[in-house]
Amino acid sequence: MNILICNVGSTSLKYQLFDMTAGERVLAAGGVERVGQAKGLFYHKNNRAGDSTQLEASFPTHKEAISKMLDYLLAGCIRSLKEIACVGFKVVHAKGVTGVQYLTDDVLQAMADFNSVAPAHNPPYIAAIRQFRALMPNTPMIGSFETAFHANMPPEAYLYPIPVELSRKHAIRRYGFHGASLEYLSTWTAKEMGREDLKLVCCHLGGSGSLCAVKNGISIDTTMGMGLQCGVLQNNRIGDMDPYIIFHLVEECGMTLEEVKLMLQSKSGLYGMSGGVSNDLRDIQKAAEAGNEDCQNAINAYAYGIKKYIGAYIAAMGGVDAVVFGGGIGRRSIQVRKRALEGLECFGIRLDEEKNLNPKGGEDISVDGSPVRIYVVDTNEEIIVARKAKALLEKGKKK
Repeated sequence: MNILICNVGSTSLKYQLFDMTAGERVLAAGGVERVGQAKGLFYHKNNRAGDSTQLEASFPTHKEAISKMLDYLLAGCIRSLKEIACVGFKVVHAKGVTGVQYLTDDVLQAMADFNSVAPAHNPPYIAAIRQFRALMPNTPMIGSFETAFHANMPPEAYLYPIPVELSRKHAIRRYGFHGASLEYLSTWTAKEMGREDLKLVCCHLGGSGSLCAVKNGISIDTTMGMGLQCGVLQNNRIGDMDPYIIFHLVEECGMTLEEVKLMLQSKSGLYGMSGGVSNDLRDIQKAAEAGNEDCQNAINAYAYGIKKYIGAYIAAMGGVDAVVFGGGIGRRSIQVRKRALEGLECFGIRLDEEKNLNPKGGEDISVDGSPVRIYVVDTNEEIIVARKAKALLEKGKKK
């Protein structure tokens, strides 16, 4: 069974073609960057043939990107689109819908109903899914919603302190995101430690990031909420903030509500705190090392926010067995891991600074003999989505 997994960004498309009957083997992988710009980049690797391609071309919309991907898949990976059992997507958010779903018109409408709280994610996904359906009309489209991993959070964790009638009427609650990554991190750790009864703090840290308290394999709390603008600060999104700052900026500082909204979702976080130096932590780190105080404050605030949530989740679970880092920053940033874990020795979290310098994926970087493990893991969101899509297809065949 071949399953094509696609990750859609506002200006990008990434994909992997899995053979789910041959040890979850990746047959091909690639992507398109700078969709909608004058000159884009396409790259493709055919693992079956052992060759790769990279070229520049124009991709006005995702439709042209999808067509190029399909052309290359048909050129050496598969003989017909009929060999693709389904296309799977790591979809983000929908009103009244979660879990793994066939992407029908009703489900796409439910996604559109939450465009206001996922403006950078839902619109491009909906558009791309419709383009996939037009190009592959006989192939099932399946979405694995990022909120599903958090569906069993207790009410004290997901309810907001607003009038409960509003919460019920408008489906306002903490939903949580990055479910595929957090599920991978927690299941990997359970397998590594040979236990299911674990208390874990899983940290998916990248351009977008969130932390999750996982107890006995279940998410009991997470940093993101109804939308993706809360929790730890992100590359250019705000993270936690006093909501009355919004009213102050509009009523006293002369900004419009639309200007504030744009600032919160695209000009804040690491980008805003660094004074516009960059939204990439690597650039901010270089500027901080060169003496830029704003950049140093941005890094410190980021790590401090992670540390606060780790401590809070240890309290919520009544202890911790492991702290797990994944995502681009979690996997690669020596400084963020170090600063986020400083001062947590009282909980049994003891970082080995030498192991922290260049850890391999899956390595334990805690001091030998520490009661709490610290893992750095290469998360794999795509295989989680592929497994869920396969299960849904097989469930349909059994009926």
